[in-house]
Amino acid sequence: MAKLKREARAAAARAYAPYSGFHVGAAIWTDRGLFTGANVENASYGLTNCAERSAIFAAANAGARRVECVVVYTPTRGVAAPCGACRQVIHEFGPDARVISCCDGAEQIDTSIEALLPGAFGPADLGIETDAHGAAAGAGKPAAKRAKKAS
Repeated sequence: MAKLKREARAAAARAYAPYSGFHVGAAIWTDRGLFTGANVENASYGLTNCAERSAIFAAANAGARRVECVVVYTPTRGVAAPCGACRQVIHEFGPDARVISCCDGAEQIDTSIEALLPGAFGPADLGIETDAHGAAAGAGKPAAKRAKKAS
């Protein structure tokens, strides 16, 4: 856990946050190992991406399909939990994931994504089968070719 916290803090130093000045870092442990991410802001604020999602998207791009632990670091005296969008993405890849938020102060949050996002919307709500870990079954496999429509 200490390594994940160090990596999350290091990732925050790489954040692109020219508008808010709020540098956030995340480190995640997955079925493919460790990945990090930082928040990336955009002048069109709605296009900003949080550190947690940056890390998970990098992991998914590398073939990871299961997130076991997410550590989020904020350069604040008080701790901040992941936003709602990040909670949803964490749940998609780690419905049983541990989530830890740490900061420059002594405060820390150590909980589960289930506690942070009770009643989460997931693959089963779309009729998609999940594997033993709750991830969408067949994730990462090419979709079956669609049958040609009869004219």
